[in-house]
Amino acid sequence: MSTYKQVIYTTTPNPAINPSLTNGTFSIKTVPKPTNVPADKLLVRTHYLSLDPAMRQWLTAKRSYIAPVELGAVMRGQSIAQIITVGADLSSKFTPGDWVVAYSGWQEYALLGAKEVEKVVLPPGGRPTDAMSVLGMTGLTAYFGMTEVGFPKEGETVVVSGAAGATGMVAGQIAKIKGAKRVVGLAGSKDKCEFLVKELGFDAAINYKDADWKKQLKEATPEYIDVFFDNTGGEILDACLARAARDSRFVICGAISQYNAAKPQGPTSFMTVISQRVTMKGFIVFDYAKKYGTALQELASWLSQGKLKRKEHIVPGGIEGAPQALVDLYKGVNTGKMMVEVAPVSEAIKAKL
Repeated sequence: MSTYKQVIYTTTPNPAINPSLTNGTFSIKTVPKPTNVPADKLLVRTHYLSLDPAMRQWLTAKRSYIAPVELGAVMRGQSIAQIITVGADLSSKFTPGDWVVAYSGWQEYALLGAKEVEKVVLPPGGRPTDAMSVLGMTGLTAYFGMTEVGFPKEGETVVVSGAAGATGMVAGQIAKIKGAKRVVGLAGSKDKCEFLVKELGFDAAINYKDADWKKQLKEATPEYIDVFFDNTGGEILDACLARAARDSRFVICGAISQYNAAKPQGPTSFMTVISQRVTMKGFIVFDYAKKYGTALQELASWLSQGKLKRKEHIVPGGIEGAPQALVDLYKGVNTGKMMVEVAPVSEAIKAKL
């Protein structure tokens, strides 16, 4: 009888995630592969798991936009998966071999309803993993944060923190597309900063691990900051508040520097909000679900035209590598969208690629 592996949420982080599979936050469970697929279900095989900074919050969040993952449950997450078997009632909508973005959780196979998957439709030059990065939740998060909350105007200065991460790199490029005069990225290594400037067309990039990064930020924003797209929180948010322009918009997308802190730190240079009439607004991508279609069309056309570049950080080695890869995400090892390769595309059935 064939079996497959699941990653189970086993122990609450305290406060950081422990990647050990013997006594850590997660454990591996082996379960039998379903032989009969119910009429209203699809059996999918996971190929790439999405790793997202928000996952730490999903484990323990009290009041949040989504209920926490239950102890003993399969870890929540999105994946790029391929349909293996189609239940009798769904055969008009799906075919074995279809690629989908699936709410599969961290497991090698999953039985899902039609509403838990979305067919991957790729533009010219697209690839399946795009549906989880630049043409997925990541790209949409950057798009709505920038266009609906930050709305950069021509001639403005835009700063993005976590700029070499999956969302930040798309957000900065959108600011350029929308006519921003200066786009400045903050990232955690010299290589990441070079990537932002040379590959993505940022006007400047600052390594926040440099001793004089605050001085560099000041020099890179001579006309102050009109839009700040924040993925990190903490000290970087403070430094950018101190450089806020009059009527600036601070888009609060994430706070990765604080997710694993026992006592998260809020902004200390908060008085600037008053003196410079700063708007700070948090948002969640799900708020804009009705507009996903239009946004994805625009993102796809930018990708096809070469205005929007993508970058992925794929961790090989199967599903067992997911917990360590998640810990590495918080350490900032990735440039671009981080995913775990559960099964390579070469193993796909009737691959339509």
